[in-house]
Amino acid sequence: MTLRPEPPHRHGEDERVGLLLVNLGTPTEPTPAALRRYLAEFLSDPRVVEIPRILWLPILYGIVLSARPAKSAAKYATIWTPEGSPLAVWSDRQAVGLSQALQARGHRVQVRVAMRYGEPSVARGLDALRAEGATRVLVLPLYPQYAGATTGSVADAVMKWTAGARRIPEFRFVNEYHDDAGYVGALAERVRTHWREHGQGEKLLLSFHGVPHRTLLLGDPYYCQCHKTARLLRERLELTPEQVVVTFQSRFGNAKWLEPYTEPTLRQLAADGVRRVDVMCPGFVSDCLETLEEINEEARHTFLACGGERFEYIPCLNDQGAWIEALASIAERHMAGWETRALPDAQETAQRRQRAAALGATI
Repeated sequence: MTLRPEPPHRHGEDERVGLLLVNLGTPTEPTPAALRRYLAEFLSDPRVVEIPRILWLPILYGIVLSARPAKSAAKYATIWTPEGSPLAVWSDRQAVGLSQALQARGHRVQVRVAMRYGEPSVARGLDALRAEGATRVLVLPLYPQYAGATTGSVADAVMKWTAGARRIPEFRFVNEYHDDAGYVGALAERVRTHWREHGQGEKLLLSFHGVPHRTLLLGDPYYCQCHKTARLLRERLELTPEQVVVTFQSRFGNAKWLEPYTEPTLRQLAADGVRRVDVMCPGFVSDCLETLEEINEEARHTFLACGGERFEYIPCLNDQGAWIEALASIAERHMAGWETRALPDAQETAQRRQRAAALGATI
């Protein structure tokens, strides 16, 4: 095995703490070619599709990657912005906001964004942090609820990077924050702000990303954590259980996924006479294809076509101030015990350099 060379050692300087903020990923552009590259990486992850490779890969490369990229590219084109993919734009802004919030609290932490699939990759993010002198790294996935297919896969990518590293940083991982008071409070503030501007609907539908039902039976805590987030948000908003509906979206394939599914639920609500529904996606902290196209376009059309009169989409947390402060508190809590506040002492740095030079180091 060949190990990667380390960046030049900075004799005398204090070691740094780095923070890797990881989101799911996005294609580089809304074209079939870009979607084919992205989907090939995403759907070949054994955490994402838990089917034996010998059965799945021929289906993926023979069928899925032949038909799906063009359809997905057309959907991405409807949400693409002049700045690029919304998920990438919001992730970058969250990283900038988090860096500023930590700095305002007195921390010296290098913050980098990475995508589990696509660019910048987890490996590139870790390379950048090491080049900046980080010897301790907090990995903070932008997934509030833990799932093996999301948070677990981020850990896989980090461990894959360590396999080629000569000096492995000290790592800490944030596994979930589904019940974090700051996160739930930011969700509640987002809902209240929307209601102040647009009024309140009869139902608040909370749509989480779906996963196969079998993952729940195998021990994945995702389903339970989604429901806990929903309950805490409902209590913070002082709503009754009847006013809040929890559903799961983005089903893929023919297997049973977590239920109830979002679109059939919207059809039933319209059939039951619900005239207005407010829809939020608490499991997504950045607006993306699944929220802007699947929910705000497709699900909206379903509800209105089935007799509903008004569909209000409540945006994701994105770069909302309360969410950035919640992120900073989560990071701060998980970095406890690491030196992030001290500034290098000039005299001590000079002495370290002198000692290193006396041992033959190039300064």
